[in-house]
Amino acid sequence: MKKLNRREAVKHLSMLAAGVSLASETAYAANAKPETGLGIVMYDCKFRRALLRNQDKSVDLYEPFRFLRHCHLLGAGGAHVGLGAMSSAKAGKFRDEAARYGMFVDAILSPPKDERDLPRFEAEVKAASEVGVQSARTVIIPGRRYERFKSFEEFQAFERRGRRMVELAVPIVEKFRVPLAIENHKDQRIEDRVKLYDHIDSEYVGACVDTGNSFALLDDVYGSIEALAPFAFSVHFKDQALTEYADGFLLGDIPLGQGSFDLKRMMTILRTKKPELNFSLEVITRDPLRVPCLKDDYWKSVAEASGSDLARSLRFVRNHQAKGQTISTLPLAKQVEYEDANIAASLKYARQELGL
Repeated sequence: MKKLNRREAVKHLSMLAAGVSLASETAYAANAKPETGLGIVMYDCKFRRALLRNQDKSVDLYEPFRFLRHCHLLGAGGAHVGLGAMSSAKAGKFRDEAARYGMFVDAILSPPKDERDLPRFEAEVKAASEVGVQSARTVIIPGRRYERFKSFEEFQAFERRGRRMVELAVPIVEKFRVPLAIENHKDQRIEDRVKLYDHIDSEYVGACVDTGNSFALLDDVYGSIEALAPFAFSVHFKDQALTEYADGFLLGDIPLGQGSFDLKRMMTILRTKKPELNFSLEVITRDPLRVPCLKDDYWKSVAEASGSDLARSLRFVRNHQAKGQTISTLPLAKQVEYEDANIAASLKYARQELGL
């Protein structure tokens, strides 16, 4: 494997992040070889992407090769990124480069909307197969349920649509033997997601386990992970800062180890069921999300949650409060600094405290 020397690493980072402090670039350059098995989800880097695009419209940090190299410079063990459709030659080149870095890859793709969308989906799954991904992560219901839907019936209609998309996807992911990892994306509650997996009944359809999302639907923090663990193909590993507010609670991504969750417990649950499972960091630098579970509108779409679910969730928030970050009022360069620091702190915690 060709190793980047300090001069090459700093040059690369200066091209990536002009306008960010030299101290930040130097810190990244020092991590030019993998130091943790934890991967990085591309959404972690949205502010850095925006900064680069402001400087040069032709530069996109989410371009697969560019993102892979960026993750490598940060010392990450994997890249969770949208691959799109690639030629076999390009996919092979990507696979070989990831292998040289000793990194795993998870793809991100959209499910087939209908029969007409199957060629696009098949092309992306084929590319993922040729890259040699751990899994291909997808989302089957749009938006945060309690924000997107005005009634339980409206949600159920989209739930049926999501199930049909998975049914369409099955023959293709089975053909290419690419595990389709459906994220718990503040959409279905865990009991219903497990029913979906049982209904599909395919060894190539399972979970991208997001360790924080289901709490927004008043699922049990650790019980939800226990339920999803047998189906896990990939992990969006996150900590969350929980805080009470008048209409419910705030849910904010925070560097690993600084939030409200027992990350070692979560990791143990997942690794007990899937010892070889790779984890990817998801720490989206932003203001905390509002979960208005004490307002009537919330319950119009989350109708199956119970009063005991609400009580348990609010007790957990009260007993495990942590302060989130306010980012939206800052200039972009400062937002990038926060984003960089959140990623760096999380990778360090994963390596030193979790052994990832």
